Amino acid sequence: MALLEVTDLVTRFRTDDGIVQAVSGVSFSLDRGQTLGVVGESGSGKSVTFLTVMGLVDPRHADVTGSVRFDGNELLGASFSTLRKIRGQRIGMIFQDPMTSLNPVKRIGWQLEEAVLIHNDVSRSEARRRSLEVLDEVEIPRADARIDDYPHQFSGGMRQRVMIAMALINQPDLLIADEPTTALDVTTQAQILRLMKKLQDEHGTAIVMITHDLGVVAELADDAAVMYGGRIVEEAKVQDLFAQPEMPYTWGLLGSLPRADITAARLEQIPGQPPSLLRPPNGCAFNPRCAYAFDRCRAELPELRPSPTSGEHRFRCHLDDADRLRIWTAKKAELTSTEGTAA
Repeated sequence: MALLEVTDLVTRFRTDDGIVQAVSGVSFSLDRGQTLGVVGESGSGKSVTFLTVMGLVDPRHADVTGSVRFDGNELLGASFSTLRKIRGQRIGMIFQDPMTSLNPVKRIGWQLEEAVLIHNDVSRSEARRRSLEVLDEVEIPRADARIDDYPHQFSGGMRQRVMIAMALINQPDLLIADEPTTALDVTTQAQILRLMKKLQDEHGTAIVMITHDLGVVAELADDAAVMYGGRIVEEAKVQDLFAQPEMPYTWGLLGSLPRADITAARLEQIPGQPPSLLRPPNGCAFNPRCAYAFDRCRAELPELRPSPTSGEHRFRCHLDDADRLRIWTAKKAELTSTEGTAA
């Protein structure tokens, strides 16, 4: 049985301007100890999907349907007390901005201790001991001295480590990391990814990595789901996604990924803007930006169908198999060429 199984998840927000179709029929599963990378541009529905999974969307303004089963138990429609027991104890979440996620007027140690005390019947001294232990695990230097500092006394990378410590302090079965390396320099990003992989290996935690960066997915994930316009448009094992992507949007993401083995090449740019989820386009959501769109793309939503090379690899596209293979073969040759000069 999968640890997390999401089926036909729909999240719509009611606004003065109309209904925002933030998540439209998303389904996926995640096994224990595995990492799922969820990638896509801002506004693709990545974060809202997992805020819905966590029960953190406001029911006064949102309509949610579908199923979210965690360890066999349905979370959609569960009581607040049930969700409160699961959040922070069995499911941890790292939010995008550690400065706004940490309380600026409370010391780091106090915030970590509270995360322990809410979910465990232990003394404050035991909670402090666990807090020091987890700060050491996430490699905060001189943790015994830094535990009583305030968030503003930490660098961005150190604050992110504190957020990871808070998410892991109760040893959850699942960790959801929402853009955990955003706004960090490349050296710190590499350290954070290495740290998360190390902690996963030690504790067997399943991880959902939400990101706009396919490089992060390649570094950490076992499986990948590409989201666009509130839907999953391609899903596959990471090695399959990079070797044989099937959807033009994924081609664009790969073309915009810097490569160390190409010394003088212009990165590709996906033209246009992501669709409005208030008024999404007819047919394939990517059709206004797709160089290969034709009449069917503008009229009919493509189903999520298996790749001809693997049943585990699924994608949405109306292009036939021969055309997709021909186009990707040509694009792959361009991406892997080391010849040419930058404009």
